[in-house]
Amino acid sequence: MDGQRLKYGLHDSIGFHASYAARLVERRVEEGLRRFALTRVGWCILLAVAEEGLKNPSDIAAFVGIDRTATSRALRALETEGLITRAIGKEDRRMTEVSMTDAGYDRMIQAVPICSENMNHFNAKLSVAERSELKRLLAKLCAGEGGSD
Repeated sequence: MDGQRLKYGLHDSIGFHASYAARLVERRVEEGLRRFALTRVGWCILLAVAEEGLKNPSDIAAFVGIDRTATSRALRALETEGLITRAIGKEDRRMTEVSMTDAGYDRMIQAVPICSENMNHFNAKLSVAERSELKRLLAKLCAGEGGSD
């Protein structure tokens, strides 16, 4: 190099802070979900099916905010555990329909207190106005970036 060093300033990056905060929240919830043999993504998929009534893997992926490949991997794991079933679509045989089993519903319900406590833990660090502003700013950052905005 010519003696000049480029300095990026990692800790000045919005991406660094957003990723770091996301990892902290995810790590904490993953630790709690482990005792139910669930991952955060698996639990979110169970919510998508049970609470949102989503049956199509692409719709589930969009709701959870992950790509279709990650969704397929998580669905396979949940199916192996007996928490969901996948079947060929009744109306369109090219489609896959995801359904929750009784065991999946029970496991999701058991995990709700863990996830609620995690959400409350981080929500308590901010006022109602700060939480609202944070969500608004994060939505603004994500807008138009190809995710589910």
